[in-house]
Amino acid sequence: MNSGIRTIGVLTSGGDCAGLNAVIRAVTYSAIQTYGWKVYGIMDGSMGLIQRPLQFRELTMGTFGGNYLREGGTFLGTTNKGDPFNFPMPDGTIKDRSEEFAEGCRMLGLDALVVIGGDGSMRILSRLCERAGIGMVGVPKTIDNDVHGTDYAVGFATSINVVTEALDRLQPTAASHHRVMILEVMGRDAGHIAINSGIAGGADVILVPEVPYSLDGVARKIRTVLAQGRSHALVVVAEGVKTESGEPFMISYSGGQQRYGGIGNYLTEKIAQMTGAETRVTILGHVQRGGIPSTRDRLLASAFGVKAVDLVAQKQFGTMVGWQGRSVVAVPLEKVCIGPRSLDPCGTMVGTARGLGIYVGEEICPIEDPAATI
Repeated sequence: MNSGIRTIGVLTSGGDCAGLNAVIRAVTYSAIQTYGWKVYGIMDGSMGLIQRPLQFRELTMGTFGGNYLREGGTFLGTTNKGDPFNFPMPDGTIKDRSEEFAEGCRMLGLDALVVIGGDGSMRILSRLCERAGIGMVGVPKTIDNDVHGTDYAVGFATSINVVTEALDRLQPTAASHHRVMILEVMGRDAGHIAINSGIAGGADVILVPEVPYSLDGVARKIRTVLAQGRSHALVVVAEGVKTESGEPFMISYSGGQQRYGGIGNYLTEKIAQMTGAETRVTILGHVQRGGIPSTRDRLLASAFGVKAVDLVAQKQFGTMVGWQGRSVVAVPLEKVCIGPRSLDPCGTMVGTARGLGIYVGEEICPIEDPAATI
């Protein structure tokens, strides 16, 4: 196929996760072996094309000796701050650096860019590529699994494996000391990590941002578990869950950044007061982002990387690869960059949790009459 494409770039943007290196490897292998293109890895997201001198490295078959497929994180580096259209400068001013990005693309002779990121990264990078006059194809990655247009994003499978293993480790110590163990997990405003790992890890209570809850409901479930003869209980709470009164828990970092964190400590105090149970909290944090990519993430990353290169060859720009059903498909970015994809409060996962007797908050979905379907 003579697509006119000769040189492409690949970068990772936003938070890191397991499987990013596997995507970069797949993009490189497919681009070189299938199409004979030159591939540049852009360092530290969009910053690699904005900084002078440019920060990049040519990727070849020899770049990948076997380890990158198995390594977490991203060897190209990444960033989740500094929008090039509104870039904060050291003197406190804001500068539009999009033309520097465009110039960087021209200096490298890029014909297209493969962007591995979440919906926010893809939204910004698509505008930057338009400014530069090059095509872009996106690859979804986020442990939160909140990208529209795909059933799964790279990094999600590994993260829920980590959380499930944490629950496996917390259960014996909870049983030994007759405690209620609370595990606070990531996910921002989506409860995908909490519901999936909570079910797999045998949690008694799972709290997610999409479903309202009551402290009475949480306490009632824990009392029921203890009354049934079990000496302990497990609670999983997503970091984006608010208090009963609707207040979020945020942590301030240097530079003015704020992130979710602290709802687990709040629940620990409340549950102890209401049930009399000895209660402890574990905030898993960035452990969920690291580690060896799972088999599922390696397969997904490989399929996404190959499909992204094929879309570049076909000049199907302005798209993202996505996993739908059992296939990798092309999804228009206008259907992707519409904000985070929330957990369906009336969907299969919440329904499964309720069917297992897990407290997932108050019932807000209409209950079907079984007789009506006969």
